[in-house]
Amino acid sequence: MVGLTMVAATTASASDGSGRGDGRDDDRGKDHETVDLQLLTFNDFHGYLQPPTGGDATLGAALDPTNTLVGGSEYLATTLNNLRAGHRHSLTATAGDLIGGSPFLSGLFHDEPSVESLEAMHLDVSSVGNHEFDEGLTELLRMQHGGCHPVDGCYFPDQPYDGANFPWLAANVVHTDTGKTVLPSTWVKKVGDVKVGFIGMTLEGTPELVAQNGIVGLTFQDEVAAANRAVKELKRKDVKAIVVLIHEGGLNTGTFDGCAGVSGPIVQIAQNLDPAIDFIASGHTHQPYVCTIPDPKGNPRMVTSASSFSRVVTESILPIDEETGDVVRSKVTSTNHLVVRTVAPDPAETAIIAKWTAKSAPLANRVVGSVTTDIRRSPNRNTESSLGNLIADAQLEATAGAANANAQIALMNPGGVRGDITFAPDPLIPTDGPGLVTYGEAFTIQPFGNILVTVDMTGAQLKAVLEQQFVPTRSRPVLTLGISNGLTFDWDTPNVLDPTDTATGNRVSNLSLNGVAVDPAASYKVTVNNFLVDGGDGFTVFLQGQNRKGGGDDLVAFANYLGAHAPVAPPPTDRINELP
Repeated sequence: MVGLTMVAATTASASDGSGRGDGRDDDRGKDHETVDLQLLTFNDFHGYLQPPTGGDATLGAALDPTNTLVGGSEYLATTLNNLRAGHRHSLTATAGDLIGGSPFLSGLFHDEPSVESLEAMHLDVSSVGNHEFDEGLTELLRMQHGGCHPVDGCYFPDQPYDGANFPWLAANVVHTDTGKTVLPSTWVKKVGDVKVGFIGMTLEGTPELVAQNGIVGLTFQDEVAAANRAVKELKRKDVKAIVVLIHEGGLNTGTFDGCAGVSGPIVQIAQNLDPAIDFIASGHTHQPYVCTIPDPKGNPRMVTSASSFSRVVTESILPIDEETGDVVRSKVTSTNHLVVRTVAPDPAETAIIAKWTAKSAPLANRVVGSVTTDIRRSPNRNTESSLGNLIADAQLEATAGAANANAQIALMNPGGVRGDITFAPDPLIPTDGPGLVTYGEAFTIQPFGNILVTVDMTGAQLKAVLEQQFVPTRSRPVLTLGISNGLTFDWDTPNVLDPTDTATGNRVSNLSLNGVAVDPAASYKVTVNNFLVDGGDGFTVFLQGQNRKGGGDDLVAFANYLGAHAPVAPPPTDRINELP
């Protein structure tokens, strides 16, 4: 992790230059007329048409001391419309993960509801994110260009899916054999008499985050190299006002509307992007921030992010010199706005939600089990959680025994746990009651349709894969796995705020299974999902597993476990002993 702190800012500091497409202002042209572009940005929508629940219903007290209820497409659309009022020139752009990892209402229908919702919000352009590749390139191209799903068909035969009316950009995703991008690199829009160019990218590490069978033959290139190449493309089109939409981000230690400190990959990326780029909207880490980070010439440049799940919108004003066509960077302002639920819901979004809710209700409302109290995931994926352990227990039960794969251990990636189980009834689900868990709720928690796989691993390999819970160079350095019952170990907890605490390979000790020390030379049967077994999230040691055996659908295993053990109590979080 890059340990660099940035000064909080909503206005970029004055810079030194000429407005000639290199990020500098023109002192000689300070009296030039400017056209103000209002740029509204958000990221990581993830199909959240309905308001987030549980721990996602607010940003949390650290980011928002008021703990205001936020999110939901009805309120996001109204917030966007309210912000647009009075602005002659306004564009709305997003930084990836619009689809994938979605709650039941959108995920069940392969995120066609998400696209319909975003179109109704008048989204203009987006970058791709890693989750746009969850179902592979072919499905992403269907989402862009239209056509009914190859397996599930047309959900409304008289209204077949016609694709997104906004472009996804993928400047750093190319076909390995041809070098051509899978989707356009850039998009240009006239604002008054000047051109504004957008470059869209996902993070270079996307292959670690998605199933491998969907991205065969693709290369995910370095973000800086791809963006700087796209700048040349825009310059050939005489575009000097340039915005980057990048699905990579950082971690903020301040509140949602500031930048007490930001660290992570976005810092180094921003420091190396071509000075001709005027503004950077980022995403991926689900963090909100408004920062200035110096470009390669040392000039401040705005870098923003808007949390996730439709909870925050960034409003930026980019004054563009009408003579030079470049952004006057010293006058750029950015503000993060909460998407509060006290505004009037947007009727178009309400109608979209009602349409898809009616379609999904018969399956969504089926009760699959019950719990004794809330069972929650790790908010930042970096600590042991009851829900992660519960899912690991369910996967172990589904693959244990001679009739299955004789699994002894199961591990669950924290990024695959997309929601919480709450004891209180969901008012949007008529069949829900205290403690009941519906299929729709279970789907929201595990929406990816992954397949369980059991592999043989030595004790040494098991320890090595647990060591990969800490990878300092990963966008999320610490990813704490869900651990099935019986497996325990001590963990030398990394201090991610200390840039010198980067030691790897020796943080796991006292590794035991059912009270017996794990033998480095012995073989153990370990169950994970197909994402992890292919090395997802940087857990590459899983690739060394032998004798793969399929174990069925992960959601089915989870739902069956909830029913068989109802009411389910939260598993303890004592399987990992975190050392100080």
